[in-house]
Amino acid sequence: MAHDHDIFRWGVIGPGGIANRFAAALAGVPGARLAAVFARDAAKGKAYAAQWQRDGEAARVTTALPDLLADPTVDAIYVATPHSHHGEYVRAALSAAKPVLCEKPLVTTRAEGQALVDLARKRQVFLMEALWTRFLPAYELAGRLLRDGAIGELRAMQSSFCFAAEYDPLHRQWNPALAGGALWDIGIYNLAVTRWVLQQMNDGVCPEPVAMDVQAKMAPTGVDAAVTATLHFPGGVTSQFRCGFDAASVNSFEAIGSRAGLRFPVDFWGSEAVELVTRKAPPERFAAPFAVNGFEGEIAEAQACIRQGLVESPRMSHAETLALLGWMDAIRARFPGAGNQS
Repeated sequence: MAHDHDIFRWGVIGPGGIANRFAAALAGVPGARLAAVFARDAAKGKAYAAQWQRDGEAARVTTALPDLLADPTVDAIYVATPHSHHGEYVRAALSAAKPVLCEKPLVTTRAEGQALVDLARKRQVFLMEALWTRFLPAYELAGRLLRDGAIGELRAMQSSFCFAAEYDPLHRQWNPALAGGALWDIGIYNLAVTRWVLQQMNDGVCPEPVAMDVQAKMAPTGVDAAVTATLHFPGGVTSQFRCGFDAASVNSFEAIGSRAGLRFPVDFWGSEAVELVTRKAPPERFAAPFAVNGFEGEIAEAQACIRQGLVESPRMSHAETLALLGWMDAIRARFPGAGNQS
């Protein structure tokens, strides 16, 4: 059994669907415990705390944010609210000197992201966007294959992230007041895997696109129901993707190389397998299962960085978060009605 000084206590803001996955993953991270919950609805907060109770008392529940942020027993905060509220909660936590792991996207513009990064650096408080994909076993394996030249030279990338969602103007996916829209909610994964592959193939550096072709299908509420885009990079490399709430897809990702293709065959953002594909042989498949549900990697990374006194994760840096936000700003500037921005 862990000694008390080995326990890492998490406070959760927003005990909704994604926070359930976070709480389940805590069991797979040494020392991690759910210690406190902030919820606007006390009954919902108490139900969440009771559901994820481990080793004794359930997590403390409060409906007062200052109460959570002033709790000296809470080592870090996990923000799992709708995107529209990330900024205010991250800002409050950083101002209270509480380290933060915040669901993706961190915020919805690069400018707001830069302000939060500046605050984290000024206060010397850890801040990381919870892009869990970066810490999956399948990506560690695929990264080694890419860096070792398994596909040869990178030519192109293709991916999809689509699911059919019932239209409900009040639901966070469709509601502009809750920062709805496919690009922010799921397209960020298509962009993140694009950047990740380019980094594996370019000694950790991701080149900027030289051009973007963008088509967006807009919902009646004005948010993007679907986005289809091609990003063009130096050397003729392209990344084509579609994200949307209007269709069903296998949701695979493929990096197309001069010698072979590397594929996350289904649900690429949470893949538990990697495939190498050549023309004359069956795909070579490598299994890379989760320890729990996939969220354990980002939790362990955040805890390790915080215990080391770091302000950011070297594996999911502030610069990476800001670059992703910058790409989304540029894509959204090409949506219908967005004007002539680029």
